Amino acid sequence: MGRAIAAALVALAAVTGCTVQPSDGDGKRRSPVHIELPSGTPSPARTPTGGGSPSAAPAPPDDGKPSAAAAPPRVLWSRGATGRDVRELQARLRQVAWLFEGPTGTYGEQTERAVSGFQGKRGLPRTGRTDTVTWQRLLGMTREPGRWDLYLMGGQPADPPDRRCTTGRVLCIDKTSRTLRWMIDGRTVSTMAVRFGSQGTPTREGVFSVYWKSRDHVSTLYDSPMPYAMFFSGGQAVHYSADFAARGYAGASHGCVNVRDEAAIAELYAQVRNGDKVVVSW
Repeated sequence: MGRAIAAALVALAAVTGCTVQPSDGDGKRRSPVHIELPSGTPSPARTPTGGGSPSAAPAPPDDGKPSAAAAPPRVLWSRGATGRDVRELQARLRQVAWLFEGPTGTYGEQTERAVSGFQGKRGLPRTGRTDTVTWQRLLGMTREPGRWDLYLMGGQPADPPDRRCTTGRVLCIDKTSRTLRWMIDGRTVSTMAVRFGSQGTPTREGVFSVYWKSRDHVSTLYDSPMPYAMFFSGGQAVHYSADFAARGYAGASHGCVNVRDEAAIAELYAQVRNGDKVVVSW
């Protein structure tokens, strides 16, 4: 009887396309493990709840948190910045031969280009902006600049005037701050950076007066131009120096008081008269 029933089930499976687990030797029937549908019926597609193709895995849940990308380094100075820190940046760039002007204290096109070149040479992003990574790299390659590195091309503040400059018309020249004040009755009319003679040819100190002016003077001793010369002690004069304009305090005069700002000394020359006082002090 049992064999007849099993044979009937096999025949039914052949008709309906079902695969039936055959009975074990003990005569007990087992549940089917797979059901095949007729060949003409398509399989139902499974669509993930998040959309996409049937075979795509469900998208991970969005927790709203930003991705863990590294934050860019903080920018310290960029184009348009001014001040003492910018002077130090420029002085250090000069030390590694990436900048040849200034320091000016103003982060302009030349400084931006120098920073970009320095960054590119060291595999950093060439932004032209000085960030913390760029600054640390530059610090490691340079020394602390001194005062006259920071003011190599002038721009330094003047010290208070000597007390002998507070009356009359005076060219008040200070060797400590390397400045010249043009003063009238204790009022400062203009201030400009100056440089002096070397150790071998020092600029004399004391109280003098302008005794001769020569607009297009040329030194007979050194065969060098001395435009806007205002002589106050022998062959020593206040005058414009193209060398000072080009090299700054990297050079020195033969004893004269050099001015690097040609427009400033041209205006000064027009105002100063023979007989005006000159004070040179430390």
